[in-house]
Amino acid sequence: MKRLEVDEAEAGIVAGDRGVLARAITLVESRRDEDRIRAEELVTRLLPRTGRGLRVGISGVPGVGKSTFIEALGMKLVEEKGHRVAVLAVDPSSAISGGSILGDKTRMPRLAAERRAFIRPSPAADKLGGVARRTREALLLCEAAGYDVVLVETVGVGQSETEVASMVDFFLLLLLPGAGDELQGIKRGIVEIADAVAVNKADGDNLPRAKLAAREIASALHYLRPRVDGWTPRAFTVSSLQGDGLDDLWATVVEHRALLERTGELLQVRKRQSRRWMWSLIEERLVADFHSHSRVAGRIAGIEAEVANGTVSPEKAARTLLDEFFGVGKP
Repeated sequence: MKRLEVDEAEAGIVAGDRGVLARAITLVESRRDEDRIRAEELVTRLLPRTGRGLRVGISGVPGVGKSTFIEALGMKLVEEKGHRVAVLAVDPSSAISGGSILGDKTRMPRLAAERRAFIRPSPAADKLGGVARRTREALLLCEAAGYDVVLVETVGVGQSETEVASMVDFFLLLLLPGAGDELQGIKRGIVEIADAVAVNKADGDNLPRAKLAAREIASALHYLRPRVDGWTPRAFTVSSLQGDGLDDLWATVVEHRALLERTGELLQVRKRQSRRWMWSLIEERLVADFHSHSRVAGRIAGIEAEVANGTVSPEKAARTLLDEFFGVGKP
């Protein structure tokens, strides 16, 4: 496939071409220097077309039914609400190959076939927290392509919630029926960053337990400080299979967005998202440069072995490698 040029990518994205959008996301995910230069130019050109979408983060432990939930919600949004929906689904990756081990387009077959939807699975690879390296850029490209709702799904491995919360407007946590587990989750602090909590699979024999869990979570949420002043996080029961609770849940997302716009908080949220994006890129580049530095690379293995053997403290080892990186004491 020929190289995607910036002009072609910009024109295709503005026209809503899903094929070009997919290729452009591949471009921004590339680690090659020449691709990074073109990706930066593309994102810069498209920035004026971004920022108006509704960004929703969705997380939960594996098995909670995120994909089924997202497909059910996505189909409702495109069929009944008139939205264009993009799903950025971050797959767990092989530690050996870096390859994705799940296929979101097979897990969301109806939504994948919908022309008003776009699904992009990306491997988490070595990015901490189950968030792909370039999820923020991919989100902006989707908005520029005319998708007014962007759903960011994570693998729910613990750190991903905080990372996703820093790039979306509304953060939804999915939980399984069972009050004990949900309350334990609150004690771990997982729910503290949620704007809403939905107890999924609230159907059949699970329904009584799901309702009990939602009531206990709703009670506990009142004691937690919300992310946005004037907003009280809410708890719902939803059934992705039957569609129950999805309308109420989406109405809450819309109400939250209205609050952000009415109070001017949306502008502040966008500013915080941009600042966090900048610092995440700085941190990523510094770590990459650190590992590839000639003097550091030559000493990492030996110093790691000394730390593992207890002959050198981690603090001294870190200082030694940093001194090598910064050239401290070198002529």
